[in-house]
Amino acid sequence: MQRKEFFPIVLCSMFSLLVGASHARADEDCRYASRPAISFVEIQSLDLRTQQPLTVKGKLNVPVEKSRHGTCSQTRQGRPVVVILHGSAGVDSRGNFYARALNDRGIATLEIDMWEARGVTGVANRPSHPIFTYPDAFAALAFLSSYPGINPDRIGVLGFSWGGVVTMASATEAYATRFGGALRFKAHVAHYPVCYVYNNPYIPYSEFGGNASNPLTGAPILIQVGENDGYDDGAAPCVALKASLPAAEQDLVTVVTYEETYHAWDRLQVPVTAEDPFAHLGAGGTIQIKPSVDQAYRAQKKAVQFFAENL
Repeated sequence: MQRKEFFPIVLCSMFSLLVGASHARADEDCRYASRPAISFVEIQSLDLRTQQPLTVKGKLNVPVEKSRHGTCSQTRQGRPVVVILHGSAGVDSRGNFYARALNDRGIATLEIDMWEARGVTGVANRPSHPIFTYPDAFAALAFLSSYPGINPDRIGVLGFSWGGVVTMASATEAYATRFGGALRFKAHVAHYPVCYVYNNPYIPYSEFGGNASNPLTGAPILIQVGENDGYDDGAAPCVALKASLPAAEQDLVTVVTYEETYHAWDRLQVPVTAEDPFAHLGAGGTIQIKPSVDQAYRAQKKAVQFFAENL
């Protein structure tokens, strides 16, 4: 090769490397920017005890995506969103665990704190019944229904334990009408929602399903429960609850059981024990909250896929 031919080739190579590096930096910047846009919002709910307005706070994650033109944007219209409802211990790692996976699928999330506005610190001073927090879920639904870029017909709800009870109630016509008016959630995921309490004559506000004069709204429901759950003493109450529904409503409900798992197995934090009067089919006592990493990721995948298919 002659020297005069060598320099153009070198220059072209250097130019290609610079262009490639520039594109790589742009791609890296976009990947960095593609983390969700996070904002902290306030939602007007209702304190049922006083019938006064109550301000509930929440964390809203809206995915940022790379457009076909190579720019990063969070302005996609008609985006689906999932409301996340915590358990008795309050907001913990579970919310972020599912929010990250949902955001990666392009689904926005809004995790609300039902305790902070009420001065609740945990099981010891939580409200006497989940119905006192039902308005919060529907307040979040109303907030999102008018939020820019969100499709009001593509809003789901995911709840853990106490939040799972709220999720189940939101799937019934009586409570949807009472607290949501004309608004309805499109899909429901309830993790270990203490299934023995439903349609229990000794527990108020427990009517669930058409056979209990509180028909379902028609939106699909996914219940995920552990084989060793300390509230239901297993998965049998959730399976029985589905079987108690009219045939058409049974078709709306899917129950998934995870082997060798305890209550809140998807809480990937150090194991703890808790005392709760609702434990062990209402007899009360100690429950184990032990994480199961493999099962947690299985449940996460199942929940995200459920929302991706139904929102």
